[in-house]
Amino acid sequence: MRVGEVCIRSVVTCLPDASAADVAALMRERHVGAVIVVEPAHDRGPRPLGIVTDRDLVLEVMAKGVDPATVKAGDLLVATLDTANECESVYDAVWHMRGKRIRRLPVVDDHGALVGVLSADDAARVLAEAMVDLTRMVPQQIERERSERP
Repeated sequence: MRVGEVCIRSVVTCLPDASAADVAALMRERHVGAVIVVEPAHDRGPRPLGIVTDRDLVLEVMAKGVDPATVKAGDLLVATLDTANECESVYDAVWHMRGKRIRRLPVVDDHGALVGVLSADDAARVLAEAMVDLTRMVPQQIERERSERP
């Protein structure tokens, strides 16, 4: 199964100059815990620059007593952004997320344009469904053997 088949396609985004207050309002309005910060759209679509999470807002703005209107989303980004290509296997993406200890992975196309986001919760759901499918095979296998062997 490919990442592009299971990722969430309706991604909440903002530009780097959005204030932390605006990002928090977006999170509340759209009921999400993270916003993908993107470059302004170009001919192939917006390119992800980073992620601002609710945890980032708490630790870097609220807990430090900083005015959220003065902090920009771009100021909250880490140096490098990990992404997954939409054609990548879900298992490879999960392995990457596990190795980097990240819970959300922006998904891009071959041109680097944002197409979705894969969360640890989404990946866990897909893997759990695969495990359930495996457990259902056992009784089916026994029934098949009974019907094929006299």
